[in-house]
This record gives sequence, structure tokens and C-alpha cells, in this order.
Amino acid sequence: MRRADVWMLILLGAVCLSPAPLIAQAGGSVSGMAVTSMDTFNRDRSVKNRWVVDGKVTTLEGVPIRGAVVEVDPLNAGGEFRSLVTDFQGNFLTDYWLNVAEANEFSVVLTVTKKGFLTAHATIELTDPDQSKVRVIPVTLREPGEDPKVLPQADLISQLVPRLKKLGASEGLSAGEEKDYARGVEEFLVRKRPDRALTPFLKVTHHDPSCVGCLTMLGLAELDSGDWDGAYRNFELAGEKIRADSSLGRSEPLVALGVMKTWRRLPTDAAAYFVEALKYSPQDPLALQELGRSQLLIQNWEPADLYLTKAMAAGAGPVARLLHAEALLGEDQLPAASRELARYLNGREVRTMPLEVRQLWVQIENRKKIEASYAKAQPKGEAIIDHYLRHPPRDLDGLVPATDQKQLNSILSAVGKTVASFFQNFPNTTSLEEIHQEKLDRKQKAGDTLDRKFRYLCAAPAKAWGPGFDEYRQDLPGARTASQALEDGYMLTSGFASASLLFHPTYQSQAIFRYLGRQKVNGRNTYVIAFAQQPGKARVYGTFKFRETRMMTFTQGLAWVDPESYEITRLRTDLLVPLAEVKLERQTTEIAFAEVQFKSINKEFSLPQQVTVTVDWNGKHLQNQHRYSEFKLFNVEATERAGKPKDLSETSKGVSNPQTPP
Repeated sequence: MRRADVWMLILLGAVCLSPAPLIAQAGGSVSGMAVTSMDTFNRDRSVKNRWVVDGKVTTLEGVPIRGAVVEVDPLNAGGEFRSLVTDFQGNFLTDYWLNVAEANEFSVVLTVTKKGFLTAHATIELTDPDQSKVRVIPVTLREPGEDPKVLPQADLISQLVPRLKKLGASEGLSAGEEKDYARGVEEFLVRKRPDRALTPFLKVTHHDPSCVGCLTMLGLAELDSGDWDGAYRNFELAGEKIRADSSLGRSEPLVALGVMKTWRRLPTDAAAYFVEALKYSPQDPLALQELGRSQLLIQNWEPADLYLTKAMAAGAGPVARLLHAEALLGEDQLPAASRELARYLNGREVRTMPLEVRQLWVQIENRKKIEASYAKAQPKGEAIIDHYLRHPPRDLDGLVPATDQKQLNSILSAVGKTVASFFQNFPNTTSLEEIHQEKLDRKQKAGDTLDRKFRYLCAAPAKAWGPGFDEYRQDLPGARTASQALEDGYMLTSGFASASLLFHPTYQSQAIFRYLGRQKVNGRNTYVIAFAQQPGKARVYGTFKFRETRMMTFTQGLAWVDPESYEITRLRTDLLVPLAEVKLERQTTEIAFAEVQFKSINKEFSLPQQVTVTVDWNGKHLQNQHRYSEFKLFNVEATERAGKPKDLSETSKGVSNPQTPP
């Protein structure tokens, strides 16, 4: 082939591989149509803006919610209604192309629904069609039942709205803005239509963005109409304006922000907002009350007592007195706590009160009974451990005694950090639980026996104010149920994964500890620590339940600690004193821990592998041996779809290990 022919082939190939606009230049009817279509497409897009509705649906704790239905209803002409479903990360996305002449701004109303959650509403205003600046719209869904430990939404609104009912020229509003604001107040307070109050409130805040009270009122109306995130944004914006100009300072938006932080179970963050609110209104009863509540939630009893006392002096309602009774109980001021609760009840029957009031009453009454029993039979302070060690268990054979207590604090500090890390990072797990139950005679020889298997689950609770997790067990298919075994005279025991909670930094001050020395166990060196709870202070306790009778139990015992990892390798607990009220003479729990590797998260955790519980109750001698294996991670959502397993506290007769109070 000649060189000229080769170049011709290369040129033709280049032409054939060129994009459409280049082909069109060569002529032909088909190419001409391509040019016309492309020009029309570009011309249509050049006169339209793209508005992106991009959002994420989560719980209050920030957990993504998949399968939520998001209805998008544009307020602009030409925008059609759409229904979307969130993906597994809680995301949703859609876009609208609207003519520039018709839409310089774009607004939509979002309605988000999901079974098991309250419906959320939000009005979103988009002002920038530049998709490089698209913001993700957060939508928070809340569960129907409110946490009784926090301030109800209705109480927040009812206490703040009257303070903001009349805003006018002193807040910088013009006559027209005053009318719009009054119209919003009428819709919100008189007609009870918070959604219709949004438009006049928005109009006022657009015209006068420096009105902190107006932003706060808008946020309260949004909160009442189901827009949790819009409310938070406006409270936060009001807070920013106060910090930029202290002359605008007022407490209401800061109190609202603090309360919303407690709803997210962030009491420490909430406290900072309440303290800031008190700078502008030192005698604000709601700010003082909620600051006291925030300290209760982190079990900081003395500051809680102080702020709640101030709240009552400033005019706070009965709720502050109820919270104060709880603070006094936490301070081990049992008589004062009982008197304060009596003042709160003011002659009303306890059985007619809400659950949280009945629970506090039960705690106080049980504490009275427990302290009376322990006062008769048990010494106090350091003498508790001395009494326990007069007849030490055989577990201490070969102990090299400590000569002093100089190492105790450093050991407890290190163990506390290890335990805190465990409860903070422990994932939801399931394991096979095999229980060998025995009825013993007086000589501790086995009589009747029963072997059972369960699926044992440990899961982070949906609502928690402190360290710990929920423990459940499920009957395996074909196995005898818990109720059948109890009817045969056996006793269920549980709660071993949480047994180390006594050594958590939050709870160490509620027990007495003694460093006993070093002991070699199974070829490993260990520190040996003796401990005894102080019933008047302890906020972690066990539970003994028989039919409708439920009693708190407190323990003393021994812990064996690895000197390198500071993990508890063995734990033995005994009753502090027998409980004559329920004829419980003995409860000894011996736990052997072992490292469990979870490959999917590449972490190890020290978990109970073998547990022996011996109980002497009502003349009966019972022993349960628990073995745990086949540890796996599990998904809480999948478990909820399959049906919630039986809570260990639901058994009609049983003993559970340390747990935090409800």
C-alpha cells in the first residue's frame, strides 16, 4: 500500500470516531437533526435552575433510619408532589428543574413518616440553585413515648411561650412586624395551630433577623408542629446573635437548646447552655431546674441539690421538688429525701402517680428497709471488709499478702479505665448459654438436675443515662421455657456480663476497697482486691424477685485483676447480709472471664465464660452453672423485627447481678 493510502485511512478513521458535533459539520439530514436537538436541550437548561432536595433522616441519637417515607410537596408553581423512601443510610434525594423567571427561590414542605416514630414536618426554603452549595437537610424522627427523666416538650413550650407572648418596639419591631407577630401568637396560642403560625413568624424574622425573642418563638412553633431540626436551628441562631451582641441577651433560646441537648442524652452539653442562660437571667426558675436535672442525670448529686434548691426558691413548680428528692437520695440523705417526696405528693396516693414517681417512692422505701436490715447485722465503713475477711473464702489459698495500701488507688484507677472502655465500646452480642441447674441437699450433693439452653443477648439500651447494657435471653426452638423451669422449683440467675460495673469510675466511690496482695491463678499473676458496697450510697445493686416481691441486694467480694491489662479475670460476690424479708440466706456468684475475639471488628473483649451461682433460699439449696460460647455480633434492628426477647427481669423467680436503678 502506498504511503498516501495509509494517511487516507487514518484520516477517515479519525472522522468516524469524532463526536456528533464534528459529524454534523460534514452535512446530511441526520446530522442536522442532532444539532437541532442539542441546541434545544442546552437552551432549555440555560433558562432553568436545578433545585436539589437532599436530606438525611435519623433518630435523636443520630442513628440513620432506612425505609422512612419522605413526601416532598413544593410550594412553587411547576413543582410536582413526590414520594421518596430513605436508603439504608437514611438518605433521600430528588431535584427539580424550574424556569428562572418563575423560581428565584424554591420552598418545599417535607412530611416524613416511619412506623414506630412520630411524624416529622419541615418547611425548607432553598435560595441558592448552585448545586455545588447543596446542603443536606437533617430530619429527626422521635419515638412516641417521652423519656420520663427529661422535661416533656409540652412543658418546655408552656413555660417559655408566655415569656415571649408580647414582643414589640423594645425588641426593635416596627408596627407592621408587631401585627405579623401578634397574628402568629394568635395562631399558636389561641387557635392551637402552630403550623399556621410559622408564616407570620417567618415574615417577622426575615424583616428583623436581630429579634432573638422572635427567633425563639418561631423555634417553639416549629417544635410544636413537628420540625425538630428547624427549631434547633433557630434556637442556635438566636444563641449566636446573643454571643455576638450581649445587649440582645435573654435566657429563653439558651434554655431551649439545653433541654434539646438533654433529649439527645447529652446532659453535660446541656449544662453549659443552662449556665449561659443564667448569665442573662440569674433567677430563671426553669434554667435552674434543668441545670439541676442535668446534674442528676450524670449523678452529680451535690450540685443537683444546690441548683434545685435555688430553682424552688425562684418559683419553680412541683417537678423541681420531685427532682430534689432524687438528689437527696443520691446524697444518702434518706430522711430528707423521704420528706421532700412527701411534700411533692401533698397527700396524693402514690399508686395514682406517674411511673417515675412510683419508682422513686419504691427506691426510698426499699432503701429504708435495706438500711434497717443492714444496720442491725453489718458494720460500716472499713469494718465491712474486715468483717468479710475474718472468714475468707478458700479462693485465697497461696495469696502473698500486701504490706500496705499504697498501690490500691493506682490499681482502682487503671481497672476503672478498663471497665469504662468496655462499657463504652462493647458491641451488641449474642451467645449460646448452657445452664446446668441443680437442687442440692444439706450436704451440698446434687439431687434433681435440669439442663437448658438459651440464646443470650447483650444490647446497648435505646435510652440510657449511664454505663451498662440490657441483657436478654431467648428460648431456643423446642427447649423448655423459663416459666416451665420455674414451676419445677428452679431459680434463674442472670446479669453476669454487667458484673464489673461496680468497678466503673462512676460507681467506685459507692464501695469500700482493700488491696489484699498478689496471687497466682492458673499460672497467671493477679492483683487481688476485696470490696464491699455501702448500701446508703450504692446506686448499683442486684435484684432478688419472687412473684410480686422485689428486693435490692448489695454485695461484697473479691476481684482478681491482670497486672498488665488491668482486666478483671475472676470475680466472686457474696451477699452483704442475708435478707430475712425474703428468706435469702446466701447468694454466691463466681465468674471466670475469658477473651473473646470478634473478627469482623478486629477487637477482643473480656466476657464471662463460666459462671457458678449458689443460692440458699427458703430452706432450699440451688446451684446454677452457666457456660457461654458461640459469641457473635448482632443487629438490633433485625432483632426488633423478629420480636423483642424476654427481659431477664421478667422472670417470676430469680436473682440478677448488679444493675443500675430504673
